[in-house]
Amino acid sequence: MASLLVGKAYIDLRNNATVGNMCLLPAADVKHMLVDHCRAKIWSITSMTFALWDARTRELLKVFGIDGQVDLARLEAPVMPEQFIEEEIKVKPTKKEKPQGSFTFFQKSRNALMGAADAVRRVATKGTFVEDNRRIEAVAQAMDGTIWSGCTNGSIIVWDGNGNKLQDIHYHSSSVQCIRALGERVWVGYASGTIQVMDVEGNLLAGWTGHSCPVINMAIGGSYIFTLAHHGGIRGWPLTSPSPLDDILRTELANRELSYTMIENIKVLVGTWNVAQEKASFESLRSWLGSALSDVGLVVVGLQEVEMGAGVLAMAAAKESVGLEGSANGQWWIDNIGKTLDEGISFHRVGSRQLAGLLIAAWASNDLKPHVGDVDAAAVPCGFGRAIGNKGGVGLRIRVYDRRICFVSNHFAAHQENVSRRNADFDHVYRTMSFNKPHGSTASATSVQLHKAASANGNQADEDIPELAEADMVVFLGDFNYRLDGITYDEARDMVSQRSFDWLRERDQLRAEMKAGNVFQGMREGPIRFPPTYKFQRNQPGLSGYDSGEKKRIPAWCDRILYRDSRPVSIAECSLDCPVVAAVTAYEACMDVTESDHKPVRCTFSVDIARVDELIRRQEFGKIIESNEKVRSLLQKSHIVPDTIVSTNNIILENQEDVILRISNDCETSKAAFEILCEGQSITKLDGTKYELPPRASFGFPLWLEVELIYLLCVYIDVFFKKNVWS
Repeated sequence: MASLLVGKAYIDLRNNATVGNMCLLPAADVKHMLVDHCRAKIWSITSMTFALWDARTRELLKVFGIDGQVDLARLEAPVMPEQFIEEEIKVKPTKKEKPQGSFTFFQKSRNALMGAADAVRRVATKGTFVEDNRRIEAVAQAMDGTIWSGCTNGSIIVWDGNGNKLQDIHYHSSSVQCIRALGERVWVGYASGTIQVMDVEGNLLAGWTGHSCPVINMAIGGSYIFTLAHHGGIRGWPLTSPSPLDDILRTELANRELSYTMIENIKVLVGTWNVAQEKASFESLRSWLGSALSDVGLVVVGLQEVEMGAGVLAMAAAKESVGLEGSANGQWWIDNIGKTLDEGISFHRVGSRQLAGLLIAAWASNDLKPHVGDVDAAAVPCGFGRAIGNKGGVGLRIRVYDRRICFVSNHFAAHQENVSRRNADFDHVYRTMSFNKPHGSTASATSVQLHKAASANGNQADEDIPELAEADMVVFLGDFNYRLDGITYDEARDMVSQRSFDWLRERDQLRAEMKAGNVFQGMREGPIRFPPTYKFQRNQPGLSGYDSGEKKRIPAWCDRILYRDSRPVSIAECSLDCPVVAAVTAYEACMDVTESDHKPVRCTFSVDIARVDELIRRQEFGKIIESNEKVRSLLQKSHIVPDTIVSTNNIILENQEDVILRISNDCETSKAAFEILCEGQSITKLDGTKYELPPRASFGFPLWLEVELIYLLCVYIDVFFKKNVWS
């Protein structure tokens, strides 16, 4: 019986605020709820609007937008349109009107706010509420009673308890994902992985890169605040930070870096092939990839011209516009490459992405797979006004031993003379490639810093840095289409037959453009010791297969693989400051494969990755806490409780008498917060009998009351909660 009563006790606030099929509340789904204990108010929040309720009466007090300007509580009661009234009469001709009683919450809300939802919708339609890039993503209440809301554009709006906008804070461009408040500080987690700490006045105290992916939640336990990353990682940060303790711990941990640094080595095989809409035989795939798999931990393959044609490109663009990708041809290639790699036995596919004729896919070996994760994909079209995928790039971002490595398969503008267009295609792909999960980290991905001070204006530097620039290693592969200049077809054929590749490389457009700093800035390429890979007649083996048709295209190294690692200079060694160091161990073309007019190319890397052994690092951290006297002294100071006095710790409310509770804080430097609890004990009725009442806000002292004490506070309480005087 009790459970049945509880089941029927819920209140549908949206239904209560609906009149004549018109709801007074915003139509969007409620995303967040917040209880203001001190004022007994409920905040229900959509992605664009706020609704403020009285927790006791359940009265709708106010509905307003993110700009704070639309206040439905102040709108005059609208007049119902005659047409609406006539339609209501036609639909419900026999309905009897209920007698009017005293004005309840429902009548007040309906009479005062009738039609206001239409006003809200009209305003929202005109864009007054909020653009889509300013949706509300997180809310929290600070110690001083203010409500903090975080938005997708990185802004934080602070409200008072009545829904009045106090300030708009903007310290970071990435989306706010979570907010947590305790004491005088507010922590904010962003989609970029950045964590910031502010005081209740909105001043930025510190910011640092806590994770390499979105910070989706925070929780406080003991003397630490713990942050949860999108990929499942959890890290704890001292609640006292920023403080002098941070600098000491950072210095001490840096001095012990060698003890918890581990160097892992993996072998990476990268292949690229313009397949010219053809399909390869198993023997060709085996020659290209299968013969180079010894000790390989990660295989990444990029294809170009998997499928072409106006209809195919238009269909691919249409599918992309609705969030679809891939094709039967693309899946054929993924499946058959997987068979070549013994997928499911020796290797496991970890990610893939297709954009029209462009395709990239990656496989990890059994041994490496447990250390691979957080795989994201992206695509950037460059064809026909940067809208069609006949040219462009597709990429994968893969976390290996907690380091980010990006692979991008590309197809740039064709024809001998289009050097500047090829440079522009690279620049467009490099600057605009954005992976599926929200990103935009403003700090280096090489290591998680304990804390980093904010700049003078409160913003972290390099807000607009490309995502590819933040990776620890980047590999560009594909048909870049750079040709040879200053040489005839016959001269090129002669040099190839003599294997005079050094002489040919002097005329390579890509080499000249890289030397001039116009493209692939900061990247390297292994030594080219194979013949030009373009253009060949299909199914004709050997070097005699170069194009001998009417156009006689000059042979060129169109198909290339370039990379950069973490090294600022080529002689740097692998360390936590330089976490990924790569070396090319093989760079070759498979000249015996004849299905396409391009030859497939492969490059094998030996990659050293520096990672932190978290167990040893925690052990070293504990040793520092125990042995460093300065650290211990600072920790003891942070645990001091302010000198406070409470006149009584037990208040019994009966016979409608007033009780005075005096609380004083004699500390001049620190604030103290008190929580006052009601035990829900029985109280005396007017006739002298005992009456059992539940511990709720309408009787006795409320469960929700919390007190923030700065100096002196007197609370006057009576049994029916008739008056509250705060001084």
